[in-house]
Amino acid sequence: MTDGEPAAPLPDRAWCPTVHSSRCREAAALVLFGSTGDLTRRKLLPAIYSLTADGLLPCGLPIVCVGRRYADRDALLGDLRAGVEQFARRRPPDEDLWRRIADRIHYVRGGLHEDTTYRTLGEVLHWAGTECDPDLGRLFYLATPPEHFPVLLASLKRHGLAGDAAKGKGWARVVIEKPFGTDSATSRALNELVHRLYADEQVFRMDHYLGKETLQNLLVLRFANAIFEPIWDGRHIRHVEITVAETAGVEARGAYFDSAGIVRDIVQNHMLQMLALVAMEPPVSMDPDDLAQGKLTVLKSLCRMAPDEIDRHTVRGQYGRGIVEGSAARAYREEPHVAADSRIETYAALRVYLDNWRWAGVPFYLRAGKRLAKRTTEIVVAFRRAPHLLFGGDRESLEANRLVLRIQPDEGVQLLVSAKEPGPGVKIAPVALDFDYAEAFSHEPPEAYERLILDALLGDHALYARGDVIEAAWDFVTPILEHWAGDDEGPQEYAAGSGGPAEADRLIAETGDQWHETGGPPAPQPPDPQGC
Repeated sequence: MTDGEPAAPLPDRAWCPTVHSSRCREAAALVLFGSTGDLTRRKLLPAIYSLTADGLLPCGLPIVCVGRRYADRDALLGDLRAGVEQFARRRPPDEDLWRRIADRIHYVRGGLHEDTTYRTLGEVLHWAGTECDPDLGRLFYLATPPEHFPVLLASLKRHGLAGDAAKGKGWARVVIEKPFGTDSATSRALNELVHRLYADEQVFRMDHYLGKETLQNLLVLRFANAIFEPIWDGRHIRHVEITVAETAGVEARGAYFDSAGIVRDIVQNHMLQMLALVAMEPPVSMDPDDLAQGKLTVLKSLCRMAPDEIDRHTVRGQYGRGIVEGSAARAYREEPHVAADSRIETYAALRVYLDNWRWAGVPFYLRAGKRLAKRTTEIVVAFRRAPHLLFGGDRESLEANRLVLRIQPDEGVQLLVSAKEPGPGVKIAPVALDFDYAEAFSHEPPEAYERLILDALLGDHALYARGDVIEAAWDFVTPILEHWAGDDEGPQEYAAGSGGPAEADRLIAETGDQWHETGGPPAPQPPDPQGC
């Protein structure tokens, strides 16, 4: 058997993608570029397995893996099987189900710049179509390093593999993983290439955070509950915190991360998308374009910072040696494939403002970092204190209400309120009204990639980022990155396993606030900041 030849006879027609699926009923093939990489092993194949186990995808979905790391299909399948066993939501794997999925996995071994790779891919797709459905749709998933995106997008068109239809018979769609560009200029150049080759409806720009259940629930929480929207503004909210903290270091991603940094890796995409969902106006509908327009309006209203303001409103750090979860951790500059004199930030904290009526003067604090004390992703909406204290004591000692959305781990929502402690007299203490997804719904929520892969197969853009929204995010962070690149000081060192640079505490304390997990009574509050 030669590379690119179908690896095994297709099972009986009963397993074709037109049946055995409660949602995805159109015949389709999934083509994974970068299929021998970590993303496919840890996320994509486990997501496909769990979707199939839940009856949301057909067992007969043809999967074509394109790569060159493995010498043959058997080696590829062994690695993918190990990934499913370790990372799939539905585990341990059912052997019969895995066999049916594996029978549909084909391996095209070749380089992304080689014409023979695309010719072989075309033969495999043609063969799959004749065996299953001549109008087989094609979903091309670009899980490669970003420098390969242009050649992939152009080669698919040049070899006639991706047609012009986004829906209907023989549709073709392309999922582009992040990062979508490295700054404003490269993002616009990539968007221009995409628009020359594909219709907007064919392109799905991936930001997997948008597929997380708790983040989707943010819109429901805001717009399906009448109690929140009337107080969702600067008159009632003092500040908003968005945190993405990881205990892990860069692990095997040293070469990529040392050219990117935490702002490109996390802030520009995940965090600004979360900020936009928190701050956007109620959309006209849940139509993808209406949602995207709401996010675009928020990102365009971000106050741009002058160089001296960048120094005052941002903090960057790089982890040194320390103790993480009881074990010694090396410094970032000691990680494999990281330059010994690297000035790349592994931690960033930003204080940003929105120049609009709803949020004028309200600081939004964004912080993301690696090798920190605790792994958590959360959004904290900190409300203002009650304007008048009836129960004695001083107003500053009263804990302000906070709404906490836990994105990961332990997905859920918590509302901190004040209540009377039992006993004589009136002693007030904060209590938490807690909602846990797994406990409330008796099952673990699906992984983000499960929802997003299914949506791409269905042609639903609601949880994908639009091109102009991505460009607006780059327009905000690019001046910050350029200023940092010309700064001689470089990032501050912080100990691995700590809470990050001490300057991050100063950043939030300047407005009289504390990070959510610090606890204790808030510091005395100065007059409200004026924003832009």
